[in-house]
Amino acid sequence: MRGSISQGETSMVMTVAETAPRTLDGLPAELLLDMYYAMLRARRLDERCWLLHRQGKIAFHISGMGHEAAQIGIAFAMRRGEDHFLPYYRDLAMVLACGLTSLDVMLGVFGKKDDPSSGGRQMPEHFSLRSKNIYSVSSPVATQVPQAAGVALAEKLKGGDRVAVTCLGEGSTNQGDFHEALTWAGVHQLPLIVVVENNGYAISVPMVQEMAILHVSDRAGAYGVRGVTVDGLDPIATYKAAKESIDIARAGRGATLFEVRVVRLTPHSSDDDDTTYRSKEDKVTLKASDPLPKFREHLMQAGILTDQQDTEFGAKAMAEVDYAHQTAEAAPYPDVEWGAGPVYAP
Repeated sequence: MRGSISQGETSMVMTVAETAPRTLDGLPAELLLDMYYAMLRARRLDERCWLLHRQGKIAFHISGMGHEAAQIGIAFAMRRGEDHFLPYYRDLAMVLACGLTSLDVMLGVFGKKDDPSSGGRQMPEHFSLRSKNIYSVSSPVATQVPQAAGVALAEKLKGGDRVAVTCLGEGSTNQGDFHEALTWAGVHQLPLIVVVENNGYAISVPMVQEMAILHVSDRAGAYGVRGVTVDGLDPIATYKAAKESIDIARAGRGATLFEVRVVRLTPHSSDDDDTTYRSKEDKVTLKASDPLPKFREHLMQAGILTDQQDTEFGAKAMAEVDYAHQTAEAAPYPDVEWGAGPVYAP
C-alpha cells in the first residue's frame, strides 16, 4: 500500500524508500516515508497560511497543527478517492492526503475564483472535492455526522463496500447531531467511522468541563457501535487501529466511534487568543508533544529516514507551498455576480 501525495512526488519517494528496505512495527519503509512526507507537507502549508493571516493577506485560518499524525494515519488506512470523506475544518493534512492539492487549499484561503471547494464563496478550510469524494463542509459543528450516516446508509443500500469517514472535535460531540447519527449508525450497522479528534479543548473550554467521562469512545456502547481510543500523536498506531475499524465497516460489521488523542499547537483559530486560557507551562508541554518531530526521530532511529532524505523532503514541501502561495495570490477573484449563485441545483 502506498500513499499518493501529489503528481510528481511518487518517484522521489520511491528513490528514498529504495535506500531503506526495512520495516518498522510491521509497516514497510515506503509507506512510512510517504506518511512522514504527508505530515511534513501539511505542516509547512499550515504554517504558511498562519503567516499569511498575520501579514493581513488572508482573512482567516484555522490550523490543524498537532493533528497531522492522526489524520495521516487514518487517511492512509482508507481507499482514498473512493471511500466517502466528510471532513471538518481542522482536517488539512487529511484532505491533502485524500486528493486536494496545496494550490487547491491556497486558492480557498485567498477566496479565489478557481477554489475547487466553492469557487471562492466558502470560508477557508471548508474543504470539498467532488472528484475525490470529499464532501462539502458547513460551519455549524457536527452537522457533517448525520450527513455521513446518510451517505453510509446509501452505500449499504446500494450494496457497495465503500465506507464513510467523518471527523469532528470532542467539543462537537455534545451536539444533538452527533448523538442522532451514532444512534442511526448502531441501529443500521452502517459502514461509518466517526473520528473524534480530541485535542482537549472546545475552543477555550477544557475537556473536564465538557463531559464527565475520560474518553469520548466510552459513549460508544450506548449507541451499539465499537468504541476505540488511540494515541493520535502516533501515526503508526493510528493507522493500524483505523485500518482495523475500516476493514470491519467494509465487511458489513458496523460502525466505530474512533477517538484520537491529539494536541492543538495553536489557538483555536486565527481570531482566538489562547493566552487567556492556556498557561506558558501548558504551551511548553504542548510543543514537547508535537507529533512531527517525534515521528521524524522515530524513523531516523530505525534507519528508515536519513538527514539527507529529510532535507530533500523539506525542500520539496517548501517548493510546493511556495508555488501554491504565489499562484493563488496572483489568481483572479470571482466575479461579483458569482456570490448570488448557483447555490441550488436546477
